[in-house]
Amino acid sequence: MSTFINISEASTIAIHSLALIANTERSLSANKIAEVTHFSRNHLAKVLHILVKHKYLDSLRGPNGGFTMKKNPTSISLLEIYELIEGELVSFECAITCGDCYFDTCIFGNHPHKFAGDFKNYLENKTFNDFKLNKVI
Repeated sequence: MSTFINISEASTIAIHSLALIANTERSLSANKIAEVTHFSRNHLAKVLHILVKHKYLDSLRGPNGGFTMKKNPTSISLLEIYELIEGELVSFECAITCGDCYFDTCIFGNHPHKFAGDFKNYLENKTFNDFKLNKVI
């Protein structure tokens, strides 16, 4: 199955985990995040390690340990985290360059390029302060 815009499980984990942690007053353990999100504990731990390594999160071991925000949630865009995990978000590129195409207008109506641009703009303009929990965790 092909997807139009690829949002991998790793970037989904990173973005949802940061949003959860940004919305809590206390630290959250990897086990608690896995319980709430239903992500694989092992995959979650790998992604959280990346976020700690890149100084988005602080990590404290022990019975009262867990993860807390290291950076201000208002200063982190979703695009920043998406690109940390996925690499640079690039616009749609047709397999046929415009100069080589036989048609006078784009067969795809330039929609893939527009959708990718809209998605990038959305991620760029949303921070982790823009989302609030609708349930207590």
